[in-house]
Amino acid sequence: MNINPIKTEQDYEATLDRIDELMGCAVDTPEADELDILVTLVEAYEAKHYPIDKPDPIEALKFYIEQYGLQQKDLEKYIGRSGRVSEVLSYQRKLTLPMIRRLHDGLNIPTESLIKDYELRPRM
Repeated sequence: MNINPIKTEQDYEATLDRIDELMGCAVDTPEADELDILVTLVEAYEAKHYPIDKPDPIEALKFYIEQYGLQQKDLEKYIGRSGRVSEVLSYQRKLTLPMIRRLHDGLNIPTESLIKDYELRPRM
């Protein structure tokens, strides 16, 4: 096993190819150890060169609503009356910490998806 750091995009592509070759190898073998190391290297390279920003909280909330077939009224017990829900979803009002806690506790939405700051939008 000859493992080198991933320094270039070409190194990255070659490492991904090698990972593909090693997928499905038997556990507790030298190949499995190599796979584990290469995956760790790829994760580090991707974190540095392809960082993923945290989602916009309102877009994350809208995605959750769509995925689980919820209605705006389903959010009232977490955010407040229907007008407040509309204000939040239209970027007229920010989520507060109590709202975030209730959304997390009640709907199991990860707090990391809801805490990023975002800009309010002017009414149209």
